[in-house]
Amino acid sequence: MLNTWFVMPTCLPLVLRRCHTCASESFRANGKFRVNAHHKLLDAWLLALCTSCGETTRLTILERAHVRSIRPELLDRMHDNDPGLAAELLQDPAVRRRNHIALDWDGAWRLDTGGTDHLDREVIDIEVRFLARIPVRPARLVAEGCGLSRSEVERLITEGKLVSAVRLSGRLSGDFTFTLKR
Repeated sequence: MLNTWFVMPTCLPLVLRRCHTCASESFRANGKFRVNAHHKLLDAWLLALCTSCGETTRLTILERAHVRSIRPELLDRMHDNDPGLAAELLQDPAVRRRNHIALDWDGAWRLDTGGTDHLDREVIDIEVRFLARIPVRPARLVAEGCGLSRSEVERLITEGKLVSAVRLSGRLSGDFTFTLKR
């Protein structure tokens, strides 16, 4: 029987960018937007605060976009400072590339295994689903979900008792499945 684990965000990740005031390397996005109109053109930014000094930086979302080209529901969500929209936009590769930022997900996600009743079986088939693009090591997820140490997970991989169609070393941010044989 296939069990499903979920990797889900618990808060917005840190935005990795250098602060011009204090030389800190991280900002915390709080879900606030600023929209500025220039006649029929709009600019929109997601605001983030430096984790050290509190200085505000703007992450460009829209730049000189014509009002009619913007979906009204998107504009409403920006005016309402929707934190869900902030999460969506931070995960958008185009937004990250345009603003020259990276995301730090440490402490901003959790693993939901749905209980431990499946761990006493001889063969465990697990599907891991990501509810956001969170880069995490699959070996860490297996260790955390099965209550094993990381070295024990590495040993199971080398012995062929932990198998998957994807490489279990490195980082993944997409869904995968694995089988653990005890």
